[in-house]
Amino acid sequence: YLKRFPIDVLKIDRSFVDGLPAGEQDAQITRAIIAMAHSLGMTVIAEGVETQAQLDFLREHGCDEVQGFLLGRPMPPDEVVASFERC
Repeated sequence: YLKRFPIDVLKIDRSFVDGLPAGEQDAQITRAIIAMAHSLGMTVIAEGVETQAQLDFLREHGCDEVQGFLLGRPMPPDEVVASFERC
């Protein structure tokens, strides 16, 4: 599917991120996903980042973007707008 569809972003599922950085298999898979995506010219987003150690691992291995509770909790659209208006 990576070759057939016009995909330019690849997301790493939280099930792999949960085991970072201590889970060796999760770490190996995550590094492979990042390397493969970058070699295909894709941006990599990791979801479910909840700890600083996970964020550090992903940054160290070149993950382009992250999302998760470490950075912020989900909020309704009106709260998102209000938070940008306060900036």
